[in-house]
Amino acid sequence: MHVVAMAVRLDLPGVYSLKAKRGIIKGLLQRIQHRFAVAVAEVEHLDHWQTAGLAFAAVGNEVAVLQSRMQKVLDYIDGDGAGIVVDIRMEFLS
Repeated sequence: MHVVAMAVRLDLPGVYSLKAKRGIIKGLLQRIQHRFAVAVAEVEHLDHWQTAGLAFAAVGNEVAVLQSRMQKVLDYIDGDGAGIVVDIRMEFLS
């Protein structure tokens, strides 16, 4: 069994209120959770309007499959246009 945890920091240009930020992030996380079967949460920068710290986790039998899934999550975030990925940290546990 392998576990992957990924932290992503997003810049959210054009967002000028916490209410707007939370609406964008909540929708993004729900779509990712349902599409890719990963656990998701906003974990950092909760009170900053234009920055979001997101965390993703998944469990599987093969590291390559988990790497591919997390790459697909990153590609989805890039394609969604909700924010700009400025930092990525990924860790595997066996």
